[in-house]
Amino acid sequence: MTHTIRVTATVPLGAPPEWAVLERRLFDVLDEAWRAFAHRYCEPDGRLRYRGPVADRDGGDDFYEAFFNWPVLYRLGGADDLLDACKHHWTGVTAQLTELGLAVDEFERGYDWFHLGESMLLFYGICAADPADQEFRARARRFADLYLPGSPAGNYDPATHTIRAPHNGAAGPRYGLQKEWASYGADLAVMRPYGLPLRDLDSINTWEDLADPDRARRMGQAMSARLGRGDTAVNLAATSLAVNAWLYDHDDRRRDWALDYLTAWQHRARAHGGFLPDNVGPSGKVGEDHGGRWYGGLYGWTWPHGLYSVGNAAVIAAVNSVLLTGATDLLPLGRGPLDTVLGHGIEGTVTGTEMSTSDRWLAELGEDADRPTLLVPNRYDDGGWFDYQPPQIALPLWLWHASLADEDLDRLRRLREVSGYDWRTVRAFRNKEEGGHEAPWLAYLSGDNPGYPAAILRTALGQAARRIALIDADTTDPAELHIHHWQRLNPVLTEALLQLATGTPQVLYNGGLLPTRLAYYDLERGRPGLPPDVAALVDTVTADRVRVELVHTGLSGARTLVVQAGGFGEHRIDRALVDAAAPGYPGDPRSYTAPDPATSTVDLPVGGPRLEVELPPGHRVRLDLRLTPRAYPPAHQTGPTATRQ
Repeated sequence: MTHTIRVTATVPLGAPPEWAVLERRLFDVLDEAWRAFAHRYCEPDGRLRYRGPVADRDGGDDFYEAFFNWPVLYRLGGADDLLDACKHHWTGVTAQLTELGLAVDEFERGYDWFHLGESMLLFYGICAADPADQEFRARARRFADLYLPGSPAGNYDPATHTIRAPHNGAAGPRYGLQKEWASYGADLAVMRPYGLPLRDLDSINTWEDLADPDRARRMGQAMSARLGRGDTAVNLAATSLAVNAWLYDHDDRRRDWALDYLTAWQHRARAHGGFLPDNVGPSGKVGEDHGGRWYGGLYGWTWPHGLYSVGNAAVIAAVNSVLLTGATDLLPLGRGPLDTVLGHGIEGTVTGTEMSTSDRWLAELGEDADRPTLLVPNRYDDGGWFDYQPPQIALPLWLWHASLADEDLDRLRRLREVSGYDWRTVRAFRNKEEGGHEAPWLAYLSGDNPGYPAAILRTALGQAARRIALIDADTTDPAELHIHHWQRLNPVLTEALLQLATGTPQVLYNGGLLPTRLAYYDLERGRPGLPPDVAALVDTVTADRVRVELVHTGLSGARTLVVQAGGFGEHRIDRALVDAAAPGYPGDPRSYTAPDPATSTVDLPVGGPRLEVELPPGHRVRLDLRLTPRAYPPAHQTGPTATRQ
């Protein structure tokens, strides 16, 4: 490809559609919101105002999570100075965590990848937003190299194809668990909903048994010895480190390590009938520290979260495998856990079923929490499957987003058929992952929820306004802040913008990368994102097609942008069917009350990952892009002028 096709919008807009006005309003509100948050909670050097205690291992993720989606907002079209703010806060927080003893050489000293994955989202987002930043590029390589065979850190054992400990990082394998769990007693009330960490210790059969100090010490000692060594399934999220670095320069060493590690877990799953075990001992044997059981590892199938932790890591790994290879051979790694729990589903209600995270589902389902619906088991122990909850739609959705395969789309369709609630309903809530609205979005993409764009944007605006109000009213002393305080008040929301503007689900929160279906570059400002006054709406996503409408809501100044297929430039646009004003239509760009004219369609050959669009004020254009998925190796995109050779 030696040049980029340019399309000029010729269809007058008339009255701007509600979704476009709301989308642009959301950008404006979020720009105010992140500034208010930074002013209230951050020191001049970017760190968070905090004078409370931290555990000897836990907590680093909570500091980074306060900003996790800020780089995504920048990539979508947020304020020009937001990128610098993201880097400023990452640098400040990293220095803060170093002083607190949680970081070494700018990376986590050693913790589990359920939490490490959460902490890395801010970093991955900065890398994707500005690949030309050489300092972050060097960090990405250095962090990934901590897991390569032969690294001085020693995290990886190439002989057994394992990460040596559940807690790992810059200081290498960090055996054992946090010292606060040396005596794991009944006073740890926050952990009670998850039950006993180990369930085969003599005379410790119920949570109440941990009230005895001797039993609490024995539990803590056994946890450190058995949960504190060997490999665990949530370590699969560490492959995002390697893929993020590989996206810069396609270094074979990082790709080969990630594929070696993913393939090893795939082999273990195949040996267990396609179902992913959660633990591997130091010798490389599944169940080595758990009496031969495939379950029982740290953040595994038994404790504390089950599917929520193992399923997320498995799907993150599956998505990473597609990025690395362009093939779907390793997708069973993510499919297996989902299909297994679906095969053990029952009908029940959220309000009538005991579950470890009922608060999440009460918010997500609202009044429908009383309706019978599909519940799937999240956890497994010697007694079998338990902890039944509604399926997490984000997991099968990301499999389909990565594969575009019929079998992954069919799984989503089956889930809708057996759900006891209306997938079209949009509820006003926000969870930790800033997700949960996947069902109504999928209903919209299937063509039977036309009001979704305006509804989800109104919801996002309401949630942002609520958090700004809470920030304004917050008088908490930094010495008294809970370590989760900031993430609960982070006012930046990107789920609606990702879905509507790019055709992409919200990022998988425990360490996923973000290969968006579409990406945009503002040619005039020379940066990622939609230009000012421009709104975008994706209404069709299939294996080989994306349709998007672009609207210039402003009254002056043409906007020129690049539309790219794939956030990493991995898809090829073969053809673009473009709406144009019908011949002879006397369109006047000054006529904002003119009815929509009849349109004709122009079929343009493209033959590359991107095209340019010129939008005069008060005009719109609909692009029906016909694609070849995964035609190019994905890569961090350094700018809108890059040309694929």
